[in-house]
Amino acid sequence: MKVIATHKAAYHDYEIIEPFEAGIALLGSEVKSIKDGRVSLKECYAEVKGDEVFLVKCHISPYEAANRFNHEPLRDRKLLLHRREIRRLIGKIKERGFTLVPLKILVNDKGKIKIEIALARGKKLYEKRAAIKKRDTEREIRAEIKRGWK
Repeated sequence: MKVIATHKAAYHDYEIIEPFEAGIALLGSEVKSIKDGRVSLKECYAEVKGDEVFLVKCHISPYEAANRFNHEPLRDRKLLLHRREIRRLIGKIKERGFTLVPLKILVNDKGKIKIEIALARGKKLYEKRAAIKKRDTEREIRAEIKRGWK
């Protein structure tokens, strides 16, 4: 699997509970644009509408060679999940504080484009600060150990 795009802020802003891999219903020009790496996950999220899951506000830049047959960059895209996964997600999202966050867009060995979404809970500000502090102290410890070995 080759990673095309990641949503790095999701790991900072959310506590990842359970990741899922899903297919995406795309147009041809969208596939070409994604494989060129012209996709952004910064402001997008997944939303359940009825019995289906959609990727909302995911920006896929227009493909230049598609001219008049191009796609709309911010359209909603259907995610392809099994029915039992969708039912499970609906049950979890109804619980307090859970949301669906896209993490990565991948291309598998067969050339199919997949998206990794996760059931996540938003972190509080103090949890974000604690994570940053922990990361900084671990970095300092690694640097000290490295200096000590020489």
